[in-house]
Amino acid sequence: MDIQQQELPSGVRFFVEHDGTEVARAYLYVLKNDLHEEPFGFMEDVFVDESLRGQGMGTKIVNALIAEAKKRNCYKLIGCSRNSREKVHALYEKLGFTDYGKEFRMNF
Repeated sequence: MDIQQQELPSGVRFFVEHDGTEVARAYLYVLKNDLHEEPFGFMEDVFVDESLRGQGMGTKIVNALIAEAKKRNCYKLIGCSRNSREKVHALYEKLGFTDYGKEFRMNF
């Protein structure tokens, strides 16, 4: 038997531009598996320009992403963050995320 593949993910890119330059972004990937009827969301590459951090832009863009995940009927939303990003972790917890486990990664 051969392994087969099927393209499945879809996503939404959220971004903020100021004077023609992107200053904030986040990606929502909506994924499906056979464990649940509803899809789940994966939040990736949340970024706010260093000069604008602490002004609420991260909160706004993540809240927009959360609203979209709910709109798409996701049963959960997963976000990853490096261990050293304590301010990011505090923001995610403030927005309702729970530290749920570990991320295992393989770089290519």
